Amino acid sequence: MFSSLTSNIIIFAIATLAIIVAGTRLTRLADELADRTGLGEALFGVLLLAGVTSLPDFAATLSAAMDSRPDLAMSNVMGSMAVNLAFLGVADMVYRKANLEHAAASSVNLMLAALLIVLLTLPLLAIVSPSVARWSVHPVTPVIVVAYLFGLHLVERARIKPMWFPRHTRQTVPDTPEQQHSGTLMAAWLSFLALAVVIGLAGWVLMEAAKGIADLTGLSDTVVGGLLTALATSSPELVTTIAAIRYGALTLAVSNIFGTNCFNMLVVAAADAGYPGGSIYHDMAPVQMTWGLVSILMTAILLLGMVRRETYGIGRIGFESAAILSVYVAALSIILMTA
Repeated sequence: MFSSLTSNIIIFAIATLAIIVAGTRLTRLADELADRTGLGEALFGVLLLAGVTSLPDFAATLSAAMDSRPDLAMSNVMGSMAVNLAFLGVADMVYRKANLEHAAASSVNLMLAALLIVLLTLPLLAIVSPSVARWSVHPVTPVIVVAYLFGLHLVERARIKPMWFPRHTRQTVPDTPEQQHSGTLMAAWLSFLALAVVIGLAGWVLMEAAKGIADLTGLSDTVVGGLLTALATSSPELVTTIAAIRYGALTLAVSNIFGTNCFNMLVVAAADAGYPGGSIYHDMAPVQMTWGLVSILMTAILLLGMVRRETYGIGRIGFESAAILSVYVAALSIILMTA
């Protein structure tokens, strides 16, 4: 899309900055709309904030898939899911009052973590299964969509009629709606939608610049997708999660990460549907499985942490946060060495 390496880097940086700025403002609106609509932080984070913060991944991944670059597409979305989970470790460092997984405990977040593990196994099964495609789509792709929708139904049931309750402690921060908000509800929704459009367009531009960087530098699509674009397109998750913590919306912070990763499985399905070469799962390099397996491992570690609910860890950082950050660094090193 852009002719020189310098112009691609500049556009990449501008798109990343646009995502960060829009994501910061989006968090305050999401917290406000969660209160004013009655959906609550957890459900709003899953249904709406997660979908919006996933727009850069959606635009970037679909753009690469339609351009017949399966490694760039899948390394971007799979790498984004791993780095999103690592962001929870960073968020735990920011929140100093207690371990984040302890303070933001909820049945919805437990359900989301379990749902994510289920969804992550599906594309991995597609990779090791025979190369079969119907109407250029692998049979696992519609299963991902159905599993996601059914999973949301289970999450909603867990919110309305939970069968598990976290033990309330002095460090637990419940989702308590604020009563006073300035401006009208319509104005808040319009601002939310406008920021969503900005984030989506910035994600598409970012991937176009990333493809130019890969072509002009000779870096592999796996490295560019798993490192550059994954970090850039995931910047809304980091920004919104940190901002939510500073606003005191801890449930929104955690549900946004898990909800985004669950939504990203629809991005995987869209990449397979948009890929012109048949099943995308069988045209990408085997190293892409690493990101999927690492994301499952990191999610399982976080699930253990949310069930155990350690109040304070070493340096007030939970064992699960230290573990997932170590796993991510190790996985990133493996990708860079094997790419």
